[in-house]
Amino acid sequence: MSTDINTTPHRRYNILTGEWILVSPHRTKRPWQGKTEKQTTEKRETYDPTCYLCPGNTRNSGKTNPDYKKPFSFENDFPSLLPENPSEAYEQDLLKAEPESGICKVVCFSPDHSLTLPIMRVEDIAEVVKLWKREYAELGAQENINYVQIFENKGDIMGCSNPHPHGQIWSQKSIPTEVQKKSTHLKAHWEKTNRSLLADYLKQELELKERILEETEHFVALIPYWAVWPFEALIIPKNHYQHIGQLNEVEERDFAKIIKKLTIKYLPLIHIS
Repeated sequence: MSTDINTTPHRRYNILTGEWILVSPHRTKRPWQGKTEKQTTEKRETYDPTCYLCPGNTRNSGKTNPDYKKPFSFENDFPSLLPENPSEAYEQDLLKAEPESGICKVVCFSPDHSLTLPIMRVEDIAEVVKLWKREYAELGAQENINYVQIFENKGDIMGCSNPHPHGQIWSQKSIPTEVQKKSTHLKAHWEKTNRSLLADYLKQELELKERILEETEHFVALIPYWAVWPFEALIIPKNHYQHIGQLNEVEERDFAKIIKKLTIKYLPLIHIS
């Protein structure tokens, strides 16, 4: 590839969605007089009696958390999706809508209110991974659930409503459009080559060594070639897996290790999903 293309406007192809991303490298040279954020260090107590997620506290819904010692999950008191949706489909000329159902859960990473993923021990993050696996299997086995998304919104700017270390799980009846697009391209590459698209992509990135952020025995964190956001990371397993539930115990710990490495260096600069 011509080196000039990295310094002038161009489009990059997203192999997972089939879409082209506009890249304007020369824009980084413009002077910045916009908003800047000062890094602050907030010291929190290990237990907050007013926190809805701390062990033993009563949540806004009136339900009380158990005195949990390990990662703890519960159905979100204010879910984005409901298990049963009595609504009917709506269509009027160009206006179209249909009901969507699902189950939303909250995952407390630790009983310690003062922690975040970057400062948790690898062993404790591995316990979170185990809970993610269990929830993925249990939610995914339900008849009306066809997609399970595990994620964390980090910080006020991302809309995080509580500082206690936690993430969320959204499981729903339909498969989101973005996921459908990626599945289409993953399948097409497999049918054409009998190889994994992400495995082939990872092989090329490991040879180039231009966008690698962190690497462990079983995982690689990198900036995807088609990145849209200023800070964007993709974690790819070195072995071929269909989902998180296929990780063994050694890989769970290694996954926890790369999450810790990534979050120590780059949070709150990136949003981890």
